Amino acid sequence: MQDYRLKEGLKACINCGTCTAVCPAAEFYRYNPKNIVNIVQSRDDDRILELLKSDMIWYCGECMSCVTRCPRTNAPGMVIIALRSLSVELGYFVESEKGRQQYALAKVLCGNILNYGYCVHPETFKYASHPEYGTVGKWIEEHLEDVYDRVGANYRGDGPGPLRKIAQESLDDLKRIFDVTGATARVDRIKALSLEKAKEMGLSEEEYFDKVFNKTECNHLNN
Repeated sequence: MQDYRLKEGLKACINCGTCTAVCPAAEFYRYNPKNIVNIVQSRDDDRILELLKSDMIWYCGECMSCVTRCPRTNAPGMVIIALRSLSVELGYFVESEKGRQQYALAKVLCGNILNYGYCVHPETFKYASHPEYGTVGKWIEEHLEDVYDRVGANYRGDGPGPLRKIAQESLDDLKRIFDVTGATARVDRIKALSLEKAKEMGLSEEEYFDKVFNKTECNHLNN
């Protein structure tokens, strides 16, 4: 209850359901931000614990559409972020399929930022992990330098331009930002707890990554 995101995001919910009506995630997933807010307001530890171990808190896209339409300017999205943070801190995120996907995000997304200076980078965006990329995507992967040269990118080059090589000094600054803000510790915790879960599931690190990144066993959609 002391998380500033909860203090800022939950003022006086009147249970009107506007947040759910406007929520893009609620349209597709089995997800109801109003119900999550109700559970948090109840201060029922057992129900909140169930939330922290569930897929539900990982459906939110953090678009904050809920804030723009709430008559009391609540921000269920911020409440969700607080719950996610607590789920990682307490190690409950590995108990749900969507929660376990945090390992892939921490490894790939944060790895891209720290190693290349980009959230998404051609070096790590592989056809094998993204079959939806299609055969054209496969061809692009096999001809990266030629393709980016044709479209005018400065791929891995010095100086300005899209996909230019980021200076090591800038990458070092990014690492310091991660360290100071607690992001490094958060990523390390996600990785450590994920590898423990992989061992519990009888999977190697590579098998666990493939499972959380490519396979969905639960029906998460609001059919």
